[in-house]
Amino acid sequence: MSIERARAYLETCGVADRILEFDTSSATVELAAQALGTQGCRIAKSLSFQVEERAVLIVCAGDTRIDNAKYKAFFHTKAKMLAPDEVERQIGHAVGGVCPFGIEDGVEVYLDESLKRFETVFPACGSSNSAIELTIPELEQFARPLAWTNVCKIPEG
Repeated sequence: MSIERARAYLETCGVADRILEFDTSSATVELAAQALGTQGCRIAKSLSFQVEERAVLIVCAGDTRIDNAKYKAFFHTKAKMLAPDEVERQIGHAVGGVCPFGIEDGVEVYLDESLKRFETVFPACGSSNSAIELTIPELEQFARPLAWTNVCKIPEG
């Protein structure tokens, strides 16, 4: 099970005991925000892309969207999300529970600058009913990103 992969990984980081599991779905930003009693913008959603032959995860704030021009400038290619049936095979977690913890070898992780607006954020933990609250330094430490990016649009207001 995918949550077990994330749990085993987070155990090596010493924070597996902080994983939250819900009786309801947290598979979308809106559902996760409801389950956690927080704002959707604080959900750290993980978006899965294909860049050439590589699988790439971009972890960004829940209220953002990919800015195609910024994405192309950073990755030198057009944004192409993985098909839902490819996500689990290439990333290691199914849609609704995708996170940067316990992923397949070779998956490149990037954290988007949109996350830096918050002291803590809530990424999923491998299942459609889990999350963990992490500070931005913790997220950076545990996600082991290749780099910070600025490829998202933050809504105004």
